[in-house]
Order: sequence, then C-alpha cells, then structure tokens
Amino acid sequence: MASLISEQKFLLCQPDFPNKSISDLYYYNVANRLAQIIKDENLLDGWSEALHKTLALGLTGYLQDILTDSGIWRSFIEEHNRMYGSYVPFYATGDEYVPYELNEADVRFLVWYTLSLNDDERRVWNPMDSAILKASQRLHDYLDVVYEDPDAPIPDNYYIWRGLEVKNPEETDQIFHFGHWLFMHCYLMTPAFAMTLAQIMSEPDIMKGAEMDLLRTRLEDAMMEDPTGPLAYYIREWVYLILEGKMPPVAMQAPAPEVTGAKEHPYYTRFMSATGGEPIKFFATYQELNRFFIDALGWDDTDNLPALKQSKNFVLLVNREKGMLCAREVAACIKMPGNPCYNKEVAEQHAMDLLTVRGLCPADLLHYIFEHNALPDAHFPGSDDYTLVHNNRDFIARCYLQKYYRGD
Repeated sequence: MASLISEQKFLLCQPDFPNKSISDLYYYNVANRLAQIIKDENLLDGWSEALHKTLALGLTGYLQDILTDSGIWRSFIEEHNRMYGSYVPFYATGDEYVPYELNEADVRFLVWYTLSLNDDERRVWNPMDSAILKASQRLHDYLDVVYEDPDAPIPDNYYIWRGLEVKNPEETDQIFHFGHWLFMHCYLMTPAFAMTLAQIMSEPDIMKGAEMDLLRTRLEDAMMEDPTGPLAYYIREWVYLILEGKMPPVAMQAPAPEVTGAKEHPYYTRFMSATGGEPIKFFATYQELNRFFIDALGWDDTDNLPALKQSKNFVLLVNREKGMLCAREVAACIKMPGNPCYNKEVAEQHAMDLLTVRGLCPADLLHYIFEHNALPDAHFPGSDDYTLVHNNRDFIARCYLQKYYRGD
C-alpha cells in the first residue's frame, strides 16, 4: 500500500531531525496507518486530506511522547490540572483516566485541537461534535493496539533532551535546538502557531519572495516573543516545565504589562467621576462615544477618533494605573447591568468571537467580562451547551487568542 505521508514530512516532526532513529520506520508506518484509517473509514470527511495527515502525524507524536514519558504531554496535563482542576479541556476524565498513559480523552482533545486550530473554515468547532467523537474512538482503538504491542520499539529520539540542565551554559545550544523543535515541529505546539504562521507568510515582504533570511528572522523572533501551545505559554516556560518540572523564575516568565506606575491615571479619575464609580461604560454609536470623550474626559470638541466613525457597539474600560481601553463591535455581546447595547440575538451569534477572534476584545476587558460572568451566550456553533464554554472560557481564550490574551 502506498504511503499517504512522505518520509520527509514524518522526519521533520522528529526531535532529532535530520538524524534518523532506528524506531523511525515503525512510527512512520503508524502515522500512515492512522491516515489510512481516516481515509478508508470516512471518519473526517469535512476536513481536507492534508489535515488528515497533520492529525495522523500529531497523534503519532503524542504516542511517541507518552511511550517515553518525555515530558511534553506530562507538562501540558499537569499545568491544565493545576489551573483548571482537570487533565484535559472539555472531556470528562474519571477514574478510568490514567495520567501520562494513553487515554481516549487525550485523543479526543488532540483531534479537536489539531483540526480546529489548523482549519480556517472550521476553526471554531464544537468539541462534542459527533464526527470528532467517532473519529477519536476509532483512532484511540488503533493507538491502543500499538501502545500494547510488545514489539513496538522505544522511540529513542524522544530521549535526546533527558538530563539537559537549563542553567548549564555548556548545554545552551542543545536547549536552543530543543526549543526550536518544540516551537516549529512539536505536535502540541504547532496547531496553536498555525494562524500566526499564516499571518507571517502573508506579510508583503515574505509574499514577494524575499530572501529566506528574512523569513528565518521572523520565525526566530516569533519563537522568542510569542506564546504557543494550547496554554499559550512562552517557549522558555515550556522548556522549563519539560526539563525542570516547574515554571521558570518570575523574571524569565511572560513580561509584566507596562503600567504608568502607582500614580492614579488622570483618565481614571475623570472616568469614574462621570460614571458614578463604574469602571466600564457602553456606547451604541461613535457619536455617543465621542461626546463622552469631550464632556467627561475633557478632550477637544472635535472628532477625536475618526477611524472609529464607521464602527458601533463600543466599550470603554478604565484602570487606575493603566488608563483606558476602547473596544468596538463587542458591546452587544456583553450582558451587564447598565449596558443598553446588549442584544441576545446578536450575542448568540457573536459572543464566541470574543474568545476566538484575535484582536477583537482586549485581554483586560475579556478578564473583566469573565469576572462578571458577562458572556452567558457564548457557545460553540451547532451546540446549545453554554456551560461547556463557560467552564473552559479561560482555556479557550488562551488557546485561540494566544498573545492577544496572554501577551497584553
């Protein structure tokens, strides 16, 4: 039977590429078998064959990871459990769930995560969709056969970072190589980076066919500056978790948001005075918003933000130290007392956008909305399970928004 996945594509996903391992052929065949099952049994007809192959490679990477307990999957589920009280999002993990071993809940999550984050048309997909659940069960059954196969070779290339010490200067190059592979090729990181990569590839200089050095620089900048993976952790944080079993020192974690200092921002005083002590205010039109700028904040009696004139449904949120932020086209989705813009019909269609569309809702506003349970209408398309989104809202925002949620 002809291979659906090229050997080169498989090897690129291996930690020690371009070196080869004696176990490569076995797991290359596993990846192709997974792709063949998807194709022959029509498991995921709505998704492209290219995405079927991506999923097969991702599940093979997961299998190799847990067979060696290399620390990648372990780091994710331990952090998710620490943050949210469950090992994986969305799916129940009862007594039958065994951490660090093969689990159907893991496979379900990886199927949803890989498909959704890599597909522009189906990017926000219901994790409980019957096609995902059916495919997950079948693919898990095959993986379980391999997992229990006494003749399955140990994927020794997943051991290459064992024993590395982050603080050892003599191992800096090896750790950088590991971090580069994690960011660019690891099954757990690449789906989250897919949209950012697409944005980079669409930049004018890159599209013009600029020198490869420019693309290489952009990708290396992204590796150093952008969070990645389902938890939107920075690559230095993933490396510390995998090698050390803990987050890096605070000074090496995500940069703290810049603030104006402890001094109260002048916008804060004026804003709170105008709203009677409320840090948030909603405006249906630009004219109402601009009048607030003039009357309450003392701005010039003119069009202060003319670029917003064609927009509507504005939200202003003020912070004592940071000052004020403005979001547009979101107020209708926010259910709060004092918001005349809230529209349940609009919210039913677009509330999920606040959690999944990058740049639509500033992170500080989204956190405020979460604190006040003000997004009750958010749900996955085709689902009426609002609780699923509510219980996983922070994770969903991290997973989809990445630096637009974590980096602000």
